[in-house]
Amino acid sequence: MIGELSPWHLLIVAIVFIVLFGSKKLPDASRSLGRSLRIFKSEVSSMKDEFKAEAQAPAEPATPATSPAIQPVQDTPAPAETAAKAEQPKA
Repeated sequence: MIGELSPWHLLIVAIVFIVLFGSKKLPDASRSLGRSLRIFKSEVSSMKDEFKAEAQAPAEPATPATSPAIQPVQDTPAPAETAAKAEQPKA
């Protein structure tokens, strides 16, 4: 008998909702609850579709990432060399 819902239980729950929320706000609340459930359902189904698409797609080969430390260093003049060249008089 525990866990069974009889019509009396549902009637009591309905009366409690009417007393708590008022009869004017119940249609709006149920409408917004329905919209929220529809949005939730559509998001869950789109997530399932994406998961299935990822599972069916062939795995792409991993490309090694190049870090800045591995890339070749460009030859740049030292600050002292640039200052010395700037001080030389031009002919």
